[in-house]
Amino acid sequence: MQCHLLQLTSQHSPSHNFSRIEAFVQQLGAASHNALLVLPEACLHFGQGQPWHQDAEPSGSGYWQQRLAQLAKAHHCYLVAGTVPVQAADGRAYASSWLFGPDGTGLARYDKVHLFDAEVGDGSDYQESKHTHPGDRLVVVETAIGRIGMAVCYDVRFAAALSQLAAAEMDVLVLPSAFTARTGQAHWQPLLQARAIENQCFVVAANQWGSHGDGRQTWGQSMLIDPWGDIIAQRPTGEGWISAQLALERIPQLRANMPVLQHRRTVAVERIQEES
Repeated sequence: MQCHLLQLTSQHSPSHNFSRIEAFVQQLGAASHNALLVLPEACLHFGQGQPWHQDAEPSGSGYWQQRLAQLAKAHHCYLVAGTVPVQAADGRAYASSWLFGPDGTGLARYDKVHLFDAEVGDGSDYQESKHTHPGDRLVVVETAIGRIGMAVCYDVRFAAALSQLAAAEMDVLVLPSAFTARTGQAHWQPLLQARAIENQCFVVAANQWGSHGDGRQTWGQSMLIDPWGDIIAQRPTGEGWISAQLALERIPQLRANMPVLQHRRTVAVERIQEES
């Protein structure tokens, strides 16, 4: 599988962000053909402007969903566009990561399950659930280029959830992200390597980088990691692509040599209280 990750500094204007994404994809030329292209979380909607949920579109027929689908078709690629706001019944929006096929078909939609309501001490307010509705299912997509497991950013901290994707035999975990600078410096790389090692899969993590219009700072360091936990390629700072060939044929032998996925067991926890 040929894979390309785009590291961006998205701002509040979807049209501005899309035009820049389009220009970056043009740079790939023929290298995009039948390749996997992954965009970061909130690739079109980030920073100042109206709240996220006010830009939400109907699922499958929204203007920006159609533009992204056309982009995939024009460059004959598998495009992971994460994330765009999709209307939810309660007035919030789903943070929906889409996988479009080379003919522009929407192959899958994954709604971010774990929402970032946290205090990280960087001066920004992270209460994602205020305007975002959580998803309720995980997704593995069988494609002509491999089995793709879909997750988004904060999901990476929930190992038990992602292990379910491994049980569904994913080859590649795609992780569009907007990891904060503070948490990224502390946890980004070890989390990605741990998920690759324990699930014996490739991890493909496209991150936002830099300063955004709402004052937020994101970490960057978009990375491609192999099932042994080795870093294949990374881009510490700046906008642009990182690319690599993912040798999916290595996965069956690795899993046969060290059958971690077969050895997983679910057992009860006994809690014992010391007598006073």
